[in-house]
Amino acid sequence: MAVTLNELPIEVLDQIISYISPSSVPTIQTVSRKFNNLPQPLLWRYHCRTQFKYWSPEHDLRQKLLEAVVETDWKKLFSHRFCIDRSITRDIDGILASQRNRIEKAERIMGHGYDAKDALLRHLNVGDDAEDVLARRFYTDAVLGGLHRSMAIREWAKLNDGEVVPLERALAAFDMFVLREREGDFHDVATRLDRIAQQVCSQNPRFMDQSPQQKAIALAEFLRRNDWTGISGKSHYHDLQNNFIGIALQNEPHPSLPLVSVAIYCCVAQRLGIDAQPCGFPFHMLAIIKPSPGRTLDGRHTVSGTSSEPMYMDPFRSNQEVYVKDLRSQLERLGISPSNFPELLGVSSTAEIVRRSAKNIITSLQAIRRNHDAAHSFPNVDGAFYAAVWALLLLPEGSTITAGAQRANRLSHITELIEKHFLTDTWLIEKYILPLIEDGPQHGQLQKTIRVIRTTDHMPKNVKGRTSDSLRNVIYKVGQIFHHKRYHYKAIITGWDVECAATDDWMAHMGVHELQRGKYQGFYHVLAEDKSVRYVAEENIALVQEDPGEDLMALAGQHFKRWDGTNWVFVSNMRDEYLND
Repeated sequence: MAVTLNELPIEVLDQIISYISPSSVPTIQTVSRKFNNLPQPLLWRYHCRTQFKYWSPEHDLRQKLLEAVVETDWKKLFSHRFCIDRSITRDIDGILASQRNRIEKAERIMGHGYDAKDALLRHLNVGDDAEDVLARRFYTDAVLGGLHRSMAIREWAKLNDGEVVPLERALAAFDMFVLREREGDFHDVATRLDRIAQQVCSQNPRFMDQSPQQKAIALAEFLRRNDWTGISGKSHYHDLQNNFIGIALQNEPHPSLPLVSVAIYCCVAQRLGIDAQPCGFPFHMLAIIKPSPGRTLDGRHTVSGTSSEPMYMDPFRSNQEVYVKDLRSQLERLGISPSNFPELLGVSSTAEIVRRSAKNIITSLQAIRRNHDAAHSFPNVDGAFYAAVWALLLLPEGSTITAGAQRANRLSHITELIEKHFLTDTWLIEKYILPLIEDGPQHGQLQKTIRVIRTTDHMPKNVKGRTSDSLRNVIYKVGQIFHHKRYHYKAIITGWDVECAATDDWMAHMGVHELQRGKYQGFYHVLAEDKSVRYVAEENIALVQEDPGEDLMALAGQHFKRWDGTNWVFVSNMRDEYLND
């Protein structure tokens, strides 16, 4: 005998309606009174959890999920996110439809905060059969990068204003500059650290019963045994990736510089009730373990009015305690006055750790340039340098006068990078940098630069067509893979000019006039293995005959439509001479 909807149990109807698209639920509920009377909060909480992964912090979703379901208007919350997704889709479509006002539309998307990330990832991962697949991926990637950077810069701005920012968030901010769609954002870093702390307890059930001293040593043993600290495998000390806590926590075998190793140690230790904080020892980094008030590190009570000495750990090198007398001896050998010992053996502020991390990144980038090793650098060198400059700009060290001089020196780097690679960050300059230099001589010039960028964004762009005559002077095509004859990195051609179109200053700096054919030869826009965008003279190009490698092929797949066996092709019905406008 047939069963009608009205005869089905509520539990079955609830399961049925959970499989229906959320946008269709209101319509379905008009079909049956029983559908309409289903428990609404449970249904919409389910859709909030399953349809959206990323939420802005102000929603406090984790707390809402712990509360009684009726405490939150889940339907209203879902409707809010659904409307944001539709708004983002309209703006992405608008960015693709017109070259005008793209910065303005990108800023509107980023104004939604992390609520925008789910929608952006859907557009970024659009299928290859989409008509505008390449443009959609390119511009969505640019907006998503801007969103990540805005969140990172906000954390450093809080530090500059004297607010408390957790060490893990302050360091994960560097990852946000090189993240793209990869895991490793603030939430991922916190989740990984939580998981490590849980593993420590699960593998050592008596861990929490030990004294702080025993816990500190046991934690170092666990982290080093599982490669969570130090450098192992094929990684080199100054490899760029070793500077990023998010990458260290995600990528096996988790190599990291001492600063990142100590940060991981301290963050996990704090989750386990250990008072561990970083110490910026000269040319290295240590962790300071402090006892609980009124107790020693081995768990004994102290004499009233006395304080117990802390202990030092070096989880990058060892799982054993580092004795103070040995540290003092090292400082003496460095010629440092004993009056400076307390500062050098004390706790480093989070701002100081961020500055030190930024300087480490710059050191790694210098090593890459010195060794011409860009082909093996990870992550993106432009994003890494951009992060370091922002950190040092927002968190300068020293007096007000010294800080002003440091900012003035770094403003040119920020402006150049924004004009070249990060136009979506124009509003970040207005919000965070202009107020810092309001009384400085560079304020007016920076305002003028921003005005020019915005005016250009509002203007229609001229189409620059290709002619048969110009093609005669161009040997290589868009999509071809080559290696640089001088610097030996591999790259993909994404565009070209019949002669060098860079500024005179750039040509002088790069020695273009010293080339055999000078500026009067084809110059190619290329995407290098390290994800940087470069400009290469024709005479420095040698086409790759062998297998270009998995990393380069994967990178090309994000920017090109298909591989024809020899070259990458943008769109099958479009000739490459029309691509570079």
